[in-house]
Amino acid sequence: MPRGALLDGSVDLLERAGVDAAVLRDPGRRLALEAPDGTAFITTRPSDVATYVEAGAADVGIAGRDVLLEYGADVYELLDLRFGGCRMSYCTKAGPDPTPEAVERLGVVRVATKYPRAAHGYFAGVGRQVEVVKVNGSVELAALVGLATGIVDLVATGTTLRENGLVERDVIFESTARLIANRASYTLRAEEIDAMVASMRAVVDEGVGE
Repeated sequence: MPRGALLDGSVDLLERAGVDAAVLRDPGRRLALEAPDGTAFITTRPSDVATYVEAGAADVGIAGRDVLLEYGADVYELLDLRFGGCRMSYCTKAGPDPTPEAVERLGVVRVATKYPRAAHGYFAGVGRQVEVVKVNGSVELAALVGLATGIVDLVATGTTLRENGLVERDVIFESTARLIANRASYTLRAEEIDAMVASMRAVVDEGVGE
């Protein structure tokens, strides 16, 4: 289970699908929890969910599409859960786009990001050379102080961009939460996992229809 922005939505969906996930409502600092019915949960940062599922430490997990694309985990993607919507975007300072000038002057676009694979893929697709600067904090700062021409980052409401004088130049891809499964687990426990997927799909479809 992903800690942070996706956790509450994940718990709501699981409970509506008949999974006893109340223990996740207030996990505190506990990383491994067990529900009264014996269901075991692992909570970790979103970027690590797919790693735990791929390694078989968990049978199934909930992860953002951004994580799956960035880290390329070898897992089954079973269901688009249709919450946690955001987008991976290329952003720069507001005003005239500084990208063409950077290309003309330097022959390369310097980009700050937590998502190097997404950045490389985007610029390869538009036919421009890119130099990626990997950062782990607030990437907006890199564009503001001139460390990079722009940034590649997840955008939800766009409030942080606006407050820092940045704008989206291009949307690279859309992202929502996804239900994923370990490949071996899905083979060995297909009936149980398929039943879970069916229950969750019914809840997702009901929510879309509301």
